[in-house]
Amino acid sequence: MCEHVFVRWDNLTVEAEESRTLPGYREPATVRTFDAPEALDTRFYEVRSKSALNRVPKASRMPFRWTINPYRGCSHSCVYCVCGETPVLMADGRTKPMREVEVGDLLYGTMRDETYRHYATTRVLAHWSTIKPAFRITLEDGTELIASGDHRFLTDRGWKHVTGREQGRLRRPHLTLNNKLMGTGRFAQGPQESDDYRQGYLTGMIRGDGTLGSYSYPRAGRRHGDVFRFRLALADLDGLRRTREYLAALHVPTQEFAFHAATKHQRPIMAIRTQARDRVGLIQETIRWPRWPSADWSRGFLAGIFDAEGSRSGGIFRIANTDPEILDWTTRGLARFGFRVVIEDVRRHDRLKVIRLLGGLGEQLRFLHVTDPAIVRKRSINESAIKTSARLRVTEIEPVGEMELFDITTGTGDFIANGVVSHNCFARPTHTYLDFNAGRDFEREIVVKVNVPEVARAELTRPSWKREHVALGTNTDPYQWVEGRYRLMPGIWEAMRDSRTPSSVLTKSPLLLRDIELMKEMHAAAGFAANLSIPTLDERAWRASEPHTPHPRKRIEAVAELNRQGIPCGVLIAPLMPGINDSPEQVEEILERCGEAGAVNIGGICLHLRGEVRQIFMEWLASYRPDLVPRYERLYARGAYAPKAEQDRLAALVHQRGRTAPGFRGVEQDPVTLPPRPEPAQESLF
Repeated sequence: MCEHVFVRWDNLTVEAEESRTLPGYREPATVRTFDAPEALDTRFYEVRSKSALNRVPKASRMPFRWTINPYRGCSHSCVYCVCGETPVLMADGRTKPMREVEVGDLLYGTMRDETYRHYATTRVLAHWSTIKPAFRITLEDGTELIASGDHRFLTDRGWKHVTGREQGRLRRPHLTLNNKLMGTGRFAQGPQESDDYRQGYLTGMIRGDGTLGSYSYPRAGRRHGDVFRFRLALADLDGLRRTREYLAALHVPTQEFAFHAATKHQRPIMAIRTQARDRVGLIQETIRWPRWPSADWSRGFLAGIFDAEGSRSGGIFRIANTDPEILDWTTRGLARFGFRVVIEDVRRHDRLKVIRLLGGLGEQLRFLHVTDPAIVRKRSINESAIKTSARLRVTEIEPVGEMELFDITTGTGDFIANGVVSHNCFARPTHTYLDFNAGRDFEREIVVKVNVPEVARAELTRPSWKREHVALGTNTDPYQWVEGRYRLMPGIWEAMRDSRTPSSVLTKSPLLLRDIELMKEMHAAAGFAANLSIPTLDERAWRASEPHTPHPRKRIEAVAELNRQGIPCGVLIAPLMPGINDSPEQVEEILERCGEAGAVNIGGICLHLRGEVRQIFMEWLASYRPDLVPRYERLYARGAYAPKAEQDRLAALVHQRGRTAPGFRGVEQDPVTLPPRPEPAQESLF
């Protein structure tokens, strides 16, 4: 009955790569690849499942309680990507190229509270790459960003895609010339860790906060009173460790020791020191003021003096000191790199003066990137509001051809790409419990339950089975292209037929026509219905949103063929989203075409927002249709489902348009409810 289950595409098979044990499965999965165009760069994990029937949670409003999922994962590709060289702002204030970002990294995203959007640290949940047509976006300050047309950036008028149209199916908010992006402005290139940079850093750090000297005083029992001393005490270990490392590179070893124990109001302080004559002398020589400082020395000096005497609090960036010489070298160094400052006289008895950096967060980040101070605590921009005076107006958008692009998923749903706020892809978190990531792995690591027909037959023929409705296609599409190779569905349908279990399927693929004879038998035995998901009939929109799914016109042809063969087949428009895809014109177009194909029903299901899906959808809505956010907040204020009145309105829209759309002859029923099966004919005795 199920001999087809273990077909292995022998003429296409590449030797199994490995075995891997997946969470929830006792036996290791065979990992297999196939030399077929649609299977390139995809791995299939063949597992033996312990059960086939999955119970639908009681909290669900679905009209069925059982489902079967022969596959986990889907080959649909993501469309939000940026160039691999794009610098991304990490949580330590430094940058990393997009291609080098890793799952688990901490970086900056944004969060919105009641008053404003601000920067916040978040974690990378997924990272992957794809090849797509790319565009170069040039900004007024010279920033260049390379991203796919579907990528989105935050502008002063909300989230916008790189490309789009003003009218038609591809109508969506998109960048136009003179749009202004939001962020800090482009990131500066960091310093090279040269000998000059290290010498400059030591000069700033030790002159700013160290104790260094040689002196004499009489000491009993000693031939001379010469004393040589270097000590640097800091609460921030990253600054202390960098100083010790740079001194070691000069062959000046130091001893680290506890300088001050922690108290209720003070962090512990550690220190490094040396008291050797030659080592102290070498330090003194190293931190002499240079006659002609190089750019690297100036970068290092500014980093060192900031670690020693700088602060960033309340959005104010300061470097304070009482030594006129240090203050002069600091202001000259800042001027060298184009920073604007004011010098404030605090009017204290010790003549303390404060150098304050102008230009807001953008200039503060530029300082951090140009100089690269060591102390991470001082680099934090958490809670800083997203506002800028940087010249981030879009001046040009041009295609640059196909290229490898990268994307990530973060906890906040966005990240900072070369100084502008960039939206990321929504992850598919259901894959993560299998120890796969939610991004590229969801598309390229497909779990195949090779024994599911056998297990389904065993479960459906138990005396305790009550022959309740079983719906397929409620999680991943059972007729995704790989089903054409593994052929798991015929065995499942045979088990349904033989156990006289009523069933239905929801799919995007005409591949189900392969099993039409079995579907006829199932319908005669217990009742069967099919539904095809057809969210749009516009070819360009289809290619943009579902690039690896069958053509919508082919799906309509499948609807026509199933109904012609006596298999009741409908169409599902889901979810219906108020203000987005519920216009009478949109509904009428689908109804008319599907009515001509003989669809027995067209159902519309109102959007529901359960769990983490709510946050994902609302973030998308804020970028796609920010004007609708207040409406959705009201509709879903009390839970996952819209008010009954709104659900009834959408249901009535499909019902009324179905009655008036030309060519539509569908019956009025829920698309997941089985139509009555034909009465079996009386068998003849002769």
